[in-house]
Amino acid sequence: MSYLKFDKNLMINLEQSLPKEMLRTNKSGAYHCTTIVGCNTRKQHGLLVIPIPEMDDKAHVLLSSLDESVIQHGASFNLGLHQYGNDVFSPNGHKYIREFNCESVPKMTFRVGGVILTKEKVFISHQNRILIRYTLLDAHSPTTLRFRPFLAFREANSLVMENDAINKSVRHVPDGIATCLYQGYPELFMQFNKEVKWVDEPNWYKGIEYYKDRDRGIPYKEDLWVPGYFELPIKKGESIIFSASTFEADPAGFDKTYEEELLTRTCRTSFYNCLKNAAKQFYYKTDKGIYIMAGYPWYNVRGRDELIALPGCTLAIDHEKDYEDILRTFTEALRNFIKTGEKDRTIKEIDLPDIPLWTIWAIQQYRRYHSAAECADRYLEEVCYLVDCVRDSKVRNLKLHDNGLVSTEGTNSPVTWLSASINGKPIIPRSGYVLEFNALWYNAIRFLISLLETREEEGEYLEGLRGLEKRCAESFVETFLNEYGYLYDYVNGNYMDLEVRPNMAIAIGLEYSPLDRRQRKKVLDFCTRELLTPKGLRSLSPKSRYYRPVYVGNPTEREYTVHQGPARPWLFGFYADAYFKVFGVSGLSFIERMLIGYEEEMAEGCIGSLSEMYDGNPPYTGRGAVSTAKNVGEILSTIRTVNRMNKLLTESEETL
Repeated sequence: MSYLKFDKNLMINLEQSLPKEMLRTNKSGAYHCTTIVGCNTRKQHGLLVIPIPEMDDKAHVLLSSLDESVIQHGASFNLGLHQYGNDVFSPNGHKYIREFNCESVPKMTFRVGGVILTKEKVFISHQNRILIRYTLLDAHSPTTLRFRPFLAFREANSLVMENDAINKSVRHVPDGIATCLYQGYPELFMQFNKEVKWVDEPNWYKGIEYYKDRDRGIPYKEDLWVPGYFELPIKKGESIIFSASTFEADPAGFDKTYEEELLTRTCRTSFYNCLKNAAKQFYYKTDKGIYIMAGYPWYNVRGRDELIALPGCTLAIDHEKDYEDILRTFTEALRNFIKTGEKDRTIKEIDLPDIPLWTIWAIQQYRRYHSAAECADRYLEEVCYLVDCVRDSKVRNLKLHDNGLVSTEGTNSPVTWLSASINGKPIIPRSGYVLEFNALWYNAIRFLISLLETREEEGEYLEGLRGLEKRCAESFVETFLNEYGYLYDYVNGNYMDLEVRPNMAIAIGLEYSPLDRRQRKKVLDFCTRELLTPKGLRSLSPKSRYYRPVYVGNPTEREYTVHQGPARPWLFGFYADAYFKVFGVSGLSFIERMLIGYEEEMAEGCIGSLSEMYDGNPPYTGRGAVSTAKNVGEILSTIRTVNRMNKLLTESEETL
């Protein structure tokens, strides 16, 4: 039985099927994303969406969709689906769907009378190219397939309307055509693996709507250009392959390319395999290095997100070389920024003050999979450099005080992950002593000390670090731990922010914490009572007057909501680590039960992945970006920890 399989009853019910989306990427920035019924509901959806570095660093939709029609006895049955005004859907191709299966690759099965047709899609790794294989399983009379391409040629966050600037010409290439609608864009090559007939029938399809954008209060209507259609016969048992790419391909090689790509796929037959598959889709390889995208179908490479996602999306799935390559690419860019002030073109937000601290944390996770000596051999120099940069005031907007704590200025622009802003001004102006900054800083000092101790070399440098660690620990407890037993979110002068936020979970979930076990447990209890949901930790306690649990409305309303209640799965990774530090192996059953809430999401939202955030109140609906790297990464890390602890428990029981 397939892990990700949806039957006819669900597929033909648009209320149930339209909210379910699917994503495939080429690991080089291009992607294909749509709903499981093939109806685009966001402007970012598309069959072939690619980055065009020559134009900008954004994604661009070239081929929006491809409508297939089955023709028998002169009658045409269109399998496509688009939304128009007044919630009208046409041409209602979903009513022919009998099954959607996404175990290996997305596969749809259609039935039109006596015709049974399957459709499978594969995105080719590191190429701007998608292949679609159609197989006629059954037919009782001659059958013809017709394909009508819907072209956009626009930036993924924009829309296109009927215009006279469009280039309507097409040129014939082997078994297909090539076209380019606007100057600056690459040509789009659409080809088949057998001879095909092309019919010019140019037309604008007007008023196509995207209801997800409508619900967000942003423009949601556009016109798409259809230059004509392809037509070719297909026999029972025959497979034909359609290729859409930015280069001319050899049709004779389509079958081989398809099969070779299929062999690289991780079959999504379990919760872990789904997340492993999702993790690899965030990889972004360029000629300058390899990165992790923050999420799809929007976002790019963002410093903090990449670092949080890195261990889970690499080490937790046994991709150690990718971890090393991604970290090397990142640290080279970070060193260059610290030295010259020059921001990296690919990695956004590398200038934020906590980036060096998260970098040390990401390196520290390597030690979970190796000995301390091995970690020191590989990364001691990097950790020393970053800690010294903080001590020597080389990190912009991060000041080290005599008491051992670090402060930052976030009044005029957001500097923490709670980055919501209106007109550039942060909604939550976290300044001064920020909780997770100082927790990460203390953890970094202790981690560096532990690496130096593997060398068994005492000296002035190590003694200085020990003194700094002692001052930082005392000041941390004195500054952040309040009389109620939880931690202030930030302290700025005489102002102490009383809001209960999940940064407490980061502070107690790190390997090294200034808090003792009793203090950790008190903080953990607050997180459990006020923040924990089946989909992660709320960004704000429901007891707060600012609590806004549902991320809906226009852009301004969403900006006010995004960090005032919705839950984030990535924070559960820190919560789980804190739980194990307090309760040890006795906490296994609870954490395993909590993971069930994330496994349920494999068949919701973007199937096989985790959304950016979830409503803070039941039914905890997924919102925001449909697939997010740090959520996937931290849940994978938690699964790895649970498996490791179960193994230790089993070995312990066998010994007894």
